[in-house]
Order: sequence, then C-alpha cells, then structure tokens
Amino acid sequence: MNTTEFDELIKALSHPVRRDILLWLKTPEQYFADQEHPLSFGVCAGKIDQKTGLSQSTVSNHLAILQRAGFISSKKVGQWNFFSRNEAAIQAFLQRLQQQL
Repeated sequence: MNTTEFDELIKALSHPVRRDILLWLKTPEQYFADQEHPLSFGVCAGKIDQKTGLSQSTVSNHLAILQRAGFISSKKVGQWNFFSRNEAAIQAFLQRLQQQL
C-alpha cells in the first residue's frame, strides 16, 4: 500500500456516518437484530438507510466509498444488497496506521 492509497483510506474514514456504519457492522446482531434475512448474509442496505436516517442515495454513496476502500464487501441476494466488514482489510489498515504513527 503506497502513501496515496493509505491517504485514500484515511479519507474514507473521515466522515462520521461511515465510521458509524463500520461500528454497526462490527456487531450487527446488536444494531440490526430485527433484520428478516440472516445476518450471515450481512446487513441489508435498507436497514442501514433506516439506521442513519439519511436518504438512500446518500447512504449508497457512503457505502460505495467504504467498499472502494476495501473496508466492507457486498453480496447481492435476490433484489437486496447486503454489506459486511472486511476484517482483514481493516486490520491491515490499523497495522499501517500504527507504523505511521
């Protein structure tokens, strides 16, 4: 990971809503217990929309930024998109951050 890529990851985490989404996805059973689909699929985008209270398009943009950064992954099941954390990518970022600081 070069410096430019690392800076992009930091930018992806710069918005509080994106950090909230990552927190919620860390323990989805705590934040999305009412989801109809199994949490093993991930968390449905609609549930994330509801939790943020923001428009679907705004949340989609936040999810896309997190996905491009590699912090989350998506899975399409039928008409629904489910999101989950990419723990390996998050750990790699944290190691790099620790090295830098």
